[in-house]
Amino acid sequence: MAFVKRRAKKVCWFEQNKVEPDYKDVAVIRRFITERGKIVPRRLSGVTAKNQRKLATAIKRARHLALLPFVSENIK
Repeated sequence: MAFVKRRAKKVCWFEQNKVEPDYKDVAVIRRFITERGKIVPRRLSGVTAKNQRKLATAIKRARHLALLPFVSENIK
């Protein structure tokens, strides 16, 4: 009989802290971007689908307003 290891259920960071994803809050948004500048997928971050969509929009707005880089400096 094989035993299946179950991972603990990931909890949405935004719902846990009662915060909405906002493009002006760069410190929070940086947590959900890889060192290469990619948006972390939902299955890795544990964010709900609704907040993931808001997060992606906030990241894209912050990039457009030059609050965040599109790619990291060391890749260029």
